[in-house]
Amino acid sequence: MPDKAPKSSGEASLGQREKNKIDKLKRIKEAARELFLSNGFDDATTRAIASRAGVGIGTVFIYADNKRDLLFLVANDELEETTDKAEASIRDDASCLHNLLTVFRHHYEFFGRQPKLARLMLREMTFYDSGRQADRFHATRERVIRLVSSIMQRALDRRTIQASEDAGFIGWVAFCIYQVELRRWLTTQALDIDDGMVALQRALRLFMQGLAPTDGCLDVSQRGRQRARRAARAR
Repeated sequence: MPDKAPKSSGEASLGQREKNKIDKLKRIKEAARELFLSNGFDDATTRAIASRAGVGIGTVFIYADNKRDLLFLVANDELEETTDKAEASIRDDASCLHNLLTVFRHHYEFFGRQPKLARLMLREMTFYDSGRQADRFHATRERVIRLVSSIMQRALDRRTIQASEDAGFIGWVAFCIYQVELRRWLTTQALDIDDGMVALQRALRLFMQGLAPTDGCLDVSQRGRQRARRAARAR
């Protein structure tokens, strides 16, 4: 009779109770993923997810507060790992734009691997901010914003960019551009990541280069609006 494969030190150190918890969580995540993909978010039910996972509905609520929270439970671990990799990929000798694109590409790849699920998550996160798993998802989102802001701060410190705003706000604007471009990319049929990055690079370049506004272009006073209307009529 062949010998059993040796267990890893991590597996060997886990008690049976802990192993059961890990197994249940894995089954719940897989069941939620399958039903969200096959039925859509609205038609998938928490009871059906529990049934497919082979657990009681009370067990599901140990890990997620509600059905929307289950959607984020499916993705949180991998999204956090993706952000770890993105942070590790930042290089001191790379340009600001190169580092931004590298960080964002990791996340494009993550969402592109499961586009249907990604569309559901991005739809539900827009007006949803309650639940333990949602909190994790939003914490990762804030971490990415801080990561982008740190890239901007480095560029400001090295004087490769100049701005009147602080790095936190600049990073947030760059992140907003990424979010819009990511959503637009996820609506395409091909989901070609190189095409997506070209479009994102174009938008970020415009943001970083600016629009060289002329006098009066940024005037939001009543007088400025009147002057703009007169200039438009004179053309």
